Amino acid sequence: MTPPEPLPAPARPPGLAGLSRRSLLLGGAGLASVLAVGSLAGCAPGATTASGATVEQLKFWHLLSGGDGIKMSALVDQANEQNPGFHATQTVLAWGTPYYTKLAMASAGGRAPDVAIMHASRVPGYAPGGLLDPWDIDKLASYGLREQDFAPAVWKAGFNGDQLYSVALDSHPFILLYNTDVAQQAGALGPDGRLVDISSPEQFLEVAAAMQAVTGKHGASWGYLNDGAQLWRMFYTFYKQQGADMVLREGGTVEYDEAAAVTALEFMQTLTDGTAMATASDIQSGIAEFVSGESGMLFTGVWEVPSAEAAGIPYDASIIPTLFGTPAVYADSHAFVLPRQSDVDDAKREDVYEMVATILKDSISWAEAGHIPAYGPVVDSPEYAALVPQAHYAEAADYLNYDPPAWFSGSGSDFQTYFLDSIQSVILAKDDAAAGMRAFVARVETQLSRPAPV
Repeated sequence: MTPPEPLPAPARPPGLAGLSRRSLLLGGAGLASVLAVGSLAGCAPGATTASGATVEQLKFWHLLSGGDGIKMSALVDQANEQNPGFHATQTVLAWGTPYYTKLAMASAGGRAPDVAIMHASRVPGYAPGGLLDPWDIDKLASYGLREQDFAPAVWKAGFNGDQLYSVALDSHPFILLYNTDVAQQAGALGPDGRLVDISSPEQFLEVAAAMQAVTGKHGASWGYLNDGAQLWRMFYTFYKQQGADMVLREGGTVEYDEAAAVTALEFMQTLTDGTAMATASDIQSGIAEFVSGESGMLFTGVWEVPSAEAAGIPYDASIIPTLFGTPAVYADSHAFVLPRQSDVDDAKREDVYEMVATILKDSISWAEAGHIPAYGPVVDSPEYAALVPQAHYAEAADYLNYDPPAWFSGSGSDFQTYFLDSIQSVILAKDDAAAGMRAFVARVETQLSRPAPV
């Protein structure tokens, strides 16, 4: 769930020694794609090397920028080197709505890339409308990607109905970073040097108060101002920890547990009291406060592990403490999808399977960015066990909770914007939690009453 950052230039393909007959026939379509959706490197579907061997050109779109973009570029380079029969080129598009809109338009208009990255939570808005092709589970298994190689929640998140539409690269849950020096001084480290077990809201507030006494400013940090994603991540974690479900019925209503929702929101109000946490903070201020040592803990996504590392502070990380009885964390996954092709090229589609399998098997480098690799053998490897703090929150993969599916929900979606509109004042101004939740539900039900646009 990478936040927006300046985009790196798309990878440039190597020079082509010649064009195949298919390249000439489809060259016009490739040019149309460039004009319609931006800079698409290496649009030719096939090329030949100096030795005469055919090299399939695979178009790969994603929304990964900054450090994640650099990691992905290296993984694609590795896949190309290990598989000389194809050459994948990358197109990086702006995170959020711009990316998902262009991907939908490309699929609907016959200009889709061969493979793309989506958040797993966005698949329910695309698969039912025919914008994605399903993966062949048996073929994935032939490349070493089997159901048993993925955490159950991660594998399940790829399905829409009885077909698999996304293959996860990772899971990126909401986690807790903590300053080990501050925790030590606050008496919050156990004999193993890790954060003590915290099992209730009251105990968490006690630990935060002890850390605030050390930092002199706040016990913990979290940013939420004008950020529906951050509000939703914390809320849904504490909501699901109460064993509560939320179901968005298409054409119907939101089924939810109002008492659990109010409990989660009121705890968030208590946290933002100006002592345990700042009353008002955006995400960048929250991160800055933590990495400067002005708080002892940070609620954030795994993608901020590199920020703590770069700051040079003594830190570790853990799964969000189970404060309400049931282990649960909010999460999403970057996942590979097959945008709909009006005419599937079987050879290129085969190369896509090879490319995805290669990247997943090499994803230990992706773990370095904080993400939990979806491919189980990587997580079970000695190399991953040696990664700290990543190995200390790997158990989160057993307790993942993705957004309730709907055509308008998921990362960077309108659903999270609706939550921001209704809930920010509940946290900032301590407005009535039940009233705020009901306003959010009413907004969602309005959308549920409308047909999906695709």
